[in-house]
Amino acid sequence: MTAPPGPALPDPRPTADKDARLVQQMFDRVAPRYDVANTVFSLGQDRHWRRVAARAAAPRPGDLVLDVASGTGMLAGELRAAGARVVAVDFSLAMLATGARRDRARGRAGEGVLWCTGDGLRLPFADASADVLTIAFGLRNLPDAAGGLAEFRRVVRPGGRLVVLEFSQPTWPLFGEIYRRYLVGAIPRAAQVLTSDPAAYRYLADSILEWPDQQGLGEVMAAAGWAHVQWQSLSGGIVALHRATHP
Repeated sequence: MTAPPGPALPDPRPTADKDARLVQQMFDRVAPRYDVANTVFSLGQDRHWRRVAARAAAPRPGDLVLDVASGTGMLAGELRAAGARVVAVDFSLAMLATGARRDRARGRAGEGVLWCTGDGLRLPFADASADVLTIAFGLRNLPDAAGGLAEFRRVVRPGGRLVVLEFSQPTWPLFGEIYRRYLVGAIPRAAQVLTSDPAAYRYLADSILEWPDQQGLGEVMAAAGWAHVQWQSLSGGIVALHRATHP
């Protein structure tokens, strides 16, 4: 699907609200209730979005999948269910620890997911080492999104696949206005009840509003060297799934 040209990405140079250390500390603070808050704020759609992303990644049994900005590993769990070997990578140790504890509580510790701290701009993996790379709701948090896409291309083998699940821009103008009011009004107020760090969700709302639309992100992916870029709008365009291959 296509959409009208979107705004350019925010300035890719690190800024105060995209400083990696500050963003890391923010996610460390919200980790304990992160999954609950996501489910509430997305009205239960977040798990559906991740299932769609896992199907789009289409890992074959034994494939090595790097799930970057994995957080608590919700998408990593979906990929594991397909038989892939998954490395859940995130720069927030607290997020990874939360996911690992959940796996242990369910008796799944060590089953198909390796938890790894790492920076999305400098991944600790060799060139062409992964069959698939996924990133869900993490690309917009990188200080340099275009640089991250280039780094992803480095670690994915030729012919390998990239799947980006990210917030986007509603495709229906009236719905878009309602959605913007929800982001800037309802979410920050609800975060005061559901989370220990309401300011983090104000940052997240702002980062979503500043993010390019479906076509705009597709163009950035192509400029970073990814081929056959396609996208699919989900939930009226508030989320988009982008797919591409390593040429």
